[in-house]
Amino acid sequence: MKKMDYQNVKGTQDYLPDTEVIRRGIRRTIEDVFIQYGCKPLETPILNYTELLASKYGGGAEILAEMYTLQDRGERELALRYDLTIPFAKVVAMNPGIRRPFKRYEIGKVFRDGPIKTGRLREFTQCDVDIVGVKSQIAEAELMVMALDAFRNLGLKVIIQYNNRKLLTGMLEAFGTANEKINKVILILDKLEKVGLEAVTVELTEQGLQPATIHSINQFLVDDNKSLGYFAPFTERNEQVKQGLAELKELETFLEFLGVDKQCTFNPFLARGLEIYTGTIYEIFLSDKSIKSSIGSGGRYDNAIGGLIGTNESHSTVGISLGLDVIYTTLLSSKETIVENPDVDFYVIPINTEKHSLLVARKLRNEGYKVEFEMGNKRIGKALDKANKEKFRHVIIIGEDEVNNNQIKIKDMFSGEERMEFFPFNK
Repeated sequence: MKKMDYQNVKGTQDYLPDTEVIRRGIRRTIEDVFIQYGCKPLETPILNYTELLASKYGGGAEILAEMYTLQDRGERELALRYDLTIPFAKVVAMNPGIRRPFKRYEIGKVFRDGPIKTGRLREFTQCDVDIVGVKSQIAEAELMVMALDAFRNLGLKVIIQYNNRKLLTGMLEAFGTANEKINKVILILDKLEKVGLEAVTVELTEQGLQPATIHSINQFLVDDNKSLGYFAPFTERNEQVKQGLAELKELETFLEFLGVDKQCTFNPFLARGLEIYTGTIYEIFLSDKSIKSSIGSGGRYDNAIGGLIGTNESHSTVGISLGLDVIYTTLLSSKETIVENPDVDFYVIPINTEKHSLLVARKLRNEGYKVEFEMGNKRIGKALDKANKEKFRHVIIIGEDEVNNNQIKIKDMFSGEERMEFFPFNK
């Protein structure tokens, strides 16, 4: 019989305990912040009808090209979800009785048959919060501050760049871009930082835009337009610019009042290529730029729920998504990686005292501590090696002398300090 050559599907991987411990610690930290902000948990199916995910209110042509599709036995067209946004919009569309504002979080796997790069495989985990039922920019401010809190708790310094799709779309209209070409032009502008101005100009020319339009767009890209005042003259020429500018000014008043305006910066070229977005958009980057790509993103998408229902009504909806895998990659490469195993408070090592040691472990567990008990009869040296490798901070060593003296020895593996504590073995 031929031996199978076992390997993972390209773009997927196994996470062994030493890795998964860190990943779950990241997830727990993020989830705790979500809960702290009053977000309610939600879980949606990984498997969906292709028609839902391929809706024009979904991710757009670029993501649809990466969607995994399949048929079930009844020859129904199905697909694996490529994000958590459209499944959320579906839930709201199917449950009109949900009390609003409705703020939910979901942490789950999504799938895209796209390029593999640092922090992004084809099966990856997203951590999302979405709010439906809030027209004001206070919803965007809430999500942006929440993200800053999550990354602070993870020990990562980040910058949030933000823009507004109405502003960007309105500017392109003012420059004479044909309506049917605007989404394509936004996709091209989204590549500005990656490919540079010259390559962007070539792509704009290939779209058949008028020379005057290309000149205006190029001028826009090179102008010193980092402040909102640059756009004021265009508000009289274009309603979208007027609305987008008003929303950005409202958002900035929240960010300034909350004292986070230094961590949140306006980027007029930020495009977020997805067609779903209708207003504020944002991306989160590491301050030290050790990873170039964003580690979180989101924005407002007011048309998705009404589009799925078929009413085309506007439902105020805004979301944010943090990438667990790219965060893990960042922490792993950082000198400040979380080193303490969050799943074990104490590691109990018996030295010919199994019953007495098990009693200690049980008492600690009853008090709410997470305890690993060494059952492998390891010598003390081997057991301490295990503690170091698995990043257990507190080790409890129990030998016959400790039992006779009604004591346990507690060793801090990080500082090397040891202390003795009373334990009533001999009542």
